[in-house]
Amino acid sequence: MNVPEMFGSMVFNDHVMREMLPKKVYQSLQNTMIEGKALDEDVADIVAAAMKEWAVGKGATHFTHWFQPMTGITAEKHDSFLTVDKNGCVIMDFSGKELTKGEPDASSFPSGGLRATFEARGYTAWDPTSYAFIKDDTLCIPTAFCSYTGQILDKKTPLLRSMDAISCQAVRALALFGKHVKRVNATIGAEQEYFLIDKEDYARRLDLRLAGRTLIGAPAAKGQEMEDHYFGSIRPRVKAFMADLDEELWKLGITAKTEHNEVAPCQHEMAPIFDNANKATDANQLTMEMMKKVAERHGFACLLHEKPFEGINGSGKHNNWALSTDEGENLLDPGRTPKDNAQFLLFLTAVIKAVDEYQDLLRISVASAGNDHRLGANEAPPAIVSMFVGDELGSVIESIIEDKPFRGRTSSSHLDIGTGVLPKLARDNSDRNRTSPFAFTGNKFEFRMPGSSFNIACTNVMLNTAVADALKDFCDELEGADDFNASLNALVRRELGEHRRILFNGNGYSREWEDEAMRRGLSNYKRTPDALVHYCDGKNVALFRRHKVYTEEEMESRLEISLDEYRKAIHIEAGTMVEMLRRQIIPAALRFSSSLASSAQAKEAIGVAAEADKALCARVSSLCDELLLRVDELDRCMASGPSGTMEAAFYAADSIIPAMEAARKASDSLEMIADRSFWPIPTYSEILFYV
Repeated sequence: MNVPEMFGSMVFNDHVMREMLPKKVYQSLQNTMIEGKALDEDVADIVAAAMKEWAVGKGATHFTHWFQPMTGITAEKHDSFLTVDKNGCVIMDFSGKELTKGEPDASSFPSGGLRATFEARGYTAWDPTSYAFIKDDTLCIPTAFCSYTGQILDKKTPLLRSMDAISCQAVRALALFGKHVKRVNATIGAEQEYFLIDKEDYARRLDLRLAGRTLIGAPAAKGQEMEDHYFGSIRPRVKAFMADLDEELWKLGITAKTEHNEVAPCQHEMAPIFDNANKATDANQLTMEMMKKVAERHGFACLLHEKPFEGINGSGKHNNWALSTDEGENLLDPGRTPKDNAQFLLFLTAVIKAVDEYQDLLRISVASAGNDHRLGANEAPPAIVSMFVGDELGSVIESIIEDKPFRGRTSSSHLDIGTGVLPKLARDNSDRNRTSPFAFTGNKFEFRMPGSSFNIACTNVMLNTAVADALKDFCDELEGADDFNASLNALVRRELGEHRRILFNGNGYSREWEDEAMRRGLSNYKRTPDALVHYCDGKNVALFRRHKVYTEEEMESRLEISLDEYRKAIHIEAGTMVEMLRRQIIPAALRFSSSLASSAQAKEAIGVAAEADKALCARVSSLCDELLLRVDELDRCMASGPSGTMEAAFYAADSIIPAMEAARKASDSLEMIADRSFWPIPTYSEILFYV
């Protein structure tokens, strides 16, 4: 395998464009991609012709505008390159108009009230900042998606807007230090966790097929107690899957770098190299799709739900976030000189301010029915947003706030930000804190709250915009300062003092931290509806309007979509559970009970005591009665409830979920005593410990 030759072979990337496009057209496209300048319409036909020639040469017969609607997954409508000329001859053609604009039906995508169902027209617009690629013999063109009225209906457009916002303000901030760059990009490395199980077991579990997680299931005798799966030797079947996945991702230019076994049985992780937020988001969407496709080829089902199995770790997606200039400077690297120290501290302070002031938005960005099972479950960060900076950097911050000498490994002087020297911080200057939602890890922040199935665009929209806002405030204050160093000192000291409450280096799982967080005034939204109700709070609407990321109507539509998605997810789970319990579990348990009763009668007929048979039969019958009662209660819960979207979401959380938990408890109790030959679905022991 020639990896360098394979890598990006299915991508219309910079190397291909440089070879196939005229120099002026290539430069125009580069100005759009690197500097964010508007695309020159005159180049569209030339680019389209080259793109078609390249794609057809790779075996492509169709093209599609590949977009990311509010479903959280991607969407495609395929058209062939085939056209007929005036002589009736078939030719392969692709115009600039077809490249830059598409018109998919928008009526059936979530719009949150922005569109009526009968209003079908929607538009896709080429995003030239993300490379086109070939998938399944189809040229896929990354695009934005909007309605006929221009209101955004996707996740890519607000991400691009937020990237522009943070670039604008970061460029201003760098100018304060005499650095004049054209653009600053948020860069992302998205670690992806997932489960692989046998496809046959998946097919026999209705809950896995319809809901993505097991709605019933008693724990296996062994879970993850022995800690033997984490970083353990990778099974040959799984290794073959990983090798195949790497190959598919490398062809698409996705820098799959790291792969290993995760903590739970059957759980694994893949991590790529950093890229700008837009490309990284596109790549992560493709990665999840490819994981499912490649898994099927290897006899697996890939599970991306946040909590597929009760009692063992669920899956997350660690959003590693940094800021880099177009010249390659990482703005979250502490640096070695006083000037770099000051710059680093200004950007660090901006992130701290942003996370504190908009902690609710970060929690909202990871809110879902699936992720509610994971957050705060001693396997992932709690629902309380806080920041970990490590002991040494924490001491630096405290010395600045208190205006006291810093006594670190290399310094014992006052930290005058303009002229003093920040102690050299090693990239790993402290231990990791896996309980922290938002941790500084040397030259980046790791946001550990997103769920494994999430589109990371939403999280990065929130983060980019909040940090942009903090930088804007700082620049507005510092640009007119008479004494820059003194003003910078005062600003950093003041802002760190005002937002120190968000900094926490301790155990996020402890009850003491929950109490302490409450005393500090930090939010703790444990359930999705509890968080979502704050989405359109006045300060949040003002933030997004200020940076032209969302209009108020677009925010209201996203709130409506998120609440409705949560309600639907719970109802699908409840309906699936009712079907499984009524049509599979209860009949199987009754057959087992009848078998025990027949056994007891047969024994007594020949004068043999059958106390064990009768006792077990009575116990099974009692649990069947209990389970039937719980199923009926769950059914009644589903049939009632309020009609309003907000009220329905809270009803699902307050009434339907507890009813599901009660039904599961009865079913799992039956599973623990049922004869295996009677149990109609694969158990945890079978699913998690396949050969």
